[in-house]
Amino acid sequence: MSLADPVFLAAGLLVAAALAVAAIVVARRRAAALAAAGVAPAGGGRGRTAGVWCTIAGVAVLAVAVGGPSASVPVSHASGTVILAMDVSGSMAATDVAPSRLDAAKQAAVSFINAQPPTVDIGVVAFQQGGLEAALPTADHSTVTAAVRRLAPGGGTSLGDAILAALSAITHKTVVVGSNGSVPAIGYWPSATIVLFSDGGGATGAAGGTDTGTATAAAVAQKAGVHIDTVGVGTAAGTTVDVDGYHLFTALDDATLKSISQDTGGAYHPASDASQLNGIASSIDLRLTVTNQPLPLAGAFIALALALLVAGAVLTVARTGRVV
Repeated sequence: MSLADPVFLAAGLLVAAALAVAAIVVARRRAAALAAAGVAPAGGGRGRTAGVWCTIAGVAVLAVAVGGPSASVPVSHASGTVILAMDVSGSMAATDVAPSRLDAAKQAAVSFINAQPPTVDIGVVAFQQGGLEAALPTADHSTVTAAVRRLAPGGGTSLGDAILAALSAITHKTVVVGSNGSVPAIGYWPSATIVLFSDGGGATGAAGGTDTGTATAAAVAQKAGVHIDTVGVGTAAGTTVDVDGYHLFTALDDATLKSISQDTGGAYHPASDASQLNGIASSIDLRLTVTNQPLPLAGAFIALALALLVAGAVLTVARTGRVV
């Protein structure tokens, strides 16, 4: 139990102690006076004494209430940070998922946002060649929804850099892999989750391979305790899409997405059509966190104090016919 105003408690207890000393002194003097007069104490004296001590106890308990007592109670609730990593590469314009892969993913992302409690901070990272932070984690879910709806396809895909960008949004500092491929220590973030929407295509980035490898980026997330749930948007049969005047064939690469989720303790969610994507919000299991919240106890102590004060007054009146 903790106290908000221990000074008030100390002052109240001093008052109660002073009343107790005064009661003892008065009782002894009264007993001595009666003994000197050869008068036996009346039965009402015990009732009066009990009433006085109930009153003093009531004052002491009231002093505790004035001190603002509270207890720390563990409360579990869904909380933490979720980063929606949205693939907006050119292949996401494919229409093998209606109306397009990106539009279907955006609809699912908005449904996911709407399903989350206000205790969950949500951010958005849109990635083409490298990760582009679109919206920092916030409890204002309407801002995140607007950021998702503004996304448009274009560019290449770099899943590794997208994961690092998401981790940067979670930690609020730039996360990079060492030049020798060493995995940086970014702390432990078990209440954070990355939900990655992608077709998995072109996971190694553009020619030249300058992006971070997906396995290395996933290792950074795994070391930090961040789960990555991947959502495969597209079909295995695939389709062609126009990118910069070229007709390119693109199909869902679920092997890469499964590998990312498995490496980080997350789950892979296949979504070959819009109806499956709409169920993603309910299929992703966010972890519950337990926080200690203060439970005010002043009300209970006030009720006990009032009961003692009333009992003291009743005993005094019943035995002596007077309140004091």
